[in-house]
Amino acid sequence: MTTAQTAGGTARPAALDAPTVCAAFQTTAAERAAEPALRLKGSDTEITWGEWAERARALAAGFASLGIGRGDTVGFMLANRPEFLVADSAAMHLGATCFSIYNTSAPAQIEYLLTDAANRVVVTEMQFLDRIQAVRDLVPALEYVVVIDGEGGDLTLDDLAGRGEDGFDFDAAWRAVEPEDVLCLIYTSGTTGPPKGVELTHGNLAAEWRAFDSVYPTTPGGRSISFLPSAHIADRWAQLYGCMVYGHTVHCCPDPREMVAYTLEVKPTVWGGVPRIWEKLMSALEAGFAAEPDENRKQAIQWALDVGRRKVRAEQAGEPVPDDLAAEYAKADELVGSKLRERLGLDQAEWFAVGAAPTPPEVLEFFAAFGIEIAELWGLSETSAVATINPPGAVRFGTVGPALPGVEVKLADDGEILVRGPIVMRGYRNQPEKTAEAIDSDGWFRTGDVGVIDGDGYVKIVDRKKELIINAAGKNMSPANIEAKLKAASQLIGQAVTIGDRRPYNVALIVLDPDGKAAFGDGDVQAEVAAAVERANEQLSRVEQIKRFTVLDEEWQPGGDELTPTMKLKRKPIAEKYAEEIEALYSS
Repeated sequence: MTTAQTAGGTARPAALDAPTVCAAFQTTAAERAAEPALRLKGSDTEITWGEWAERARALAAGFASLGIGRGDTVGFMLANRPEFLVADSAAMHLGATCFSIYNTSAPAQIEYLLTDAANRVVVTEMQFLDRIQAVRDLVPALEYVVVIDGEGGDLTLDDLAGRGEDGFDFDAAWRAVEPEDVLCLIYTSGTTGPPKGVELTHGNLAAEWRAFDSVYPTTPGGRSISFLPSAHIADRWAQLYGCMVYGHTVHCCPDPREMVAYTLEVKPTVWGGVPRIWEKLMSALEAGFAAEPDENRKQAIQWALDVGRRKVRAEQAGEPVPDDLAAEYAKADELVGSKLRERLGLDQAEWFAVGAAPTPPEVLEFFAAFGIEIAELWGLSETSAVATINPPGAVRFGTVGPALPGVEVKLADDGEILVRGPIVMRGYRNQPEKTAEAIDSDGWFRTGDVGVIDGDGYVKIVDRKKELIINAAGKNMSPANIEAKLKAASQLIGQAVTIGDRRPYNVALIVLDPDGKAAFGDGDVQAEVAAAVERANEQLSRVEQIKRFTVLDEEWQPGGDELTPTMKLKRKPIAEKYAEEIEALYSS
């Protein structure tokens, strides 16, 4: 008997009860040996679970021949491709600690990570090899560079797989791994200083998935898309480790810009992303609705959207949905909503999630009106990805839901959110002082986020504690909340930064969204942005409103001067780089 049934009828995978991620992988690979595990977009590459298990065994023997064992570190700098999951899992079975480097990293950043992790082996591909080699002599611990798709390193992946010793006891190696062993390092994106290496154990991730499954039980053997950087906890949690629990087929998408289109082909059974993906999808759909040439169809779409919004607003207000509205919604969903979900490739998804930044309620309402209930969640690398999430059928817009089962959440006296439970990291690598600052003697982790918790335990995030604006009059404000309103006000606005700390009023730097600008055509961009700022201001208190703004004639890229690789704003570097533009807004 390999699975059990939950109360709702969903099969519960036996791998959920595994004490380590190694054991979870072995359980799933044995159960699903002939089923597809890994695929690569734009190719006929397909690896079954049985093939993955055999390749991991061979590569593990190869890593062992290089001296890699329990407690050693192995680095990766790869795009989203099957070779990453296979090689990472191989090192994991030795008890090694794996970590990934953001592909946008500069040589100096790579040097810092390799030095801090002290890994003797790094696995990369040709497109990143020059940056690795540029710092190799500066990192004494680094001995082997493995290149998966060409020559130029010390070994190819085939070389590594072929050098293992026949007598290597793979089973003994993975069975020796303990829940307390560090599974991976997640280096924080460094918005306020050098990245810190978050140490997550096998026990952390096993507890995370058990807790998550108790809220969102997931049918094993589904489909997912890997498109976020593997250096981010979200991709490792959801794709690498999640597939080992549920036996999903992971479809690797090396170019994240192609993820939405790839969804049509994959038809994922679980689907999630950062707010910007949902915002851009909503903008594209609204533009398509407006351009619909068939007037009857156009009216039907608008009718379905209006009906859906009325239903959703009643639910959000805690009011019962009248029978006549429920019946009208069922008809609208049959005629329009279900067709839209199918058109988007989302008709087979069991749940939808969003996290990493605030999601405008307007976006959540829009999709909910079409039967796509998005669960906004919250967590950090230090909490193994997810600490709170809106439960199915009980989503409350503007909140990130209650804590996962087995996880405790409370507020400090200053409103900072504290978390305690088995999902909290072991600590920061090589930084015992910062670990002690972050986790107190009772096990409470200081998240750095300020929030409120209602009577039902739903958490609302106000902002990062260090990013709150306190204006010249002493008023506290959340820049993230203001920025979310700005971005939701127009598809033209791709990024917005609110300035106002110790200032008499708030101003904003605005960067246009390339797709939104292209769709806008030859219209007056400045006038549309001004109108969007006014629309946003209508939803803000007087003190929060944007009094002046400037549109920057450039595009901000993840990993650049202004954005982290996970698209978080680098507020201090932005303030320094655009100091003249900011001062002009206050002096004009």
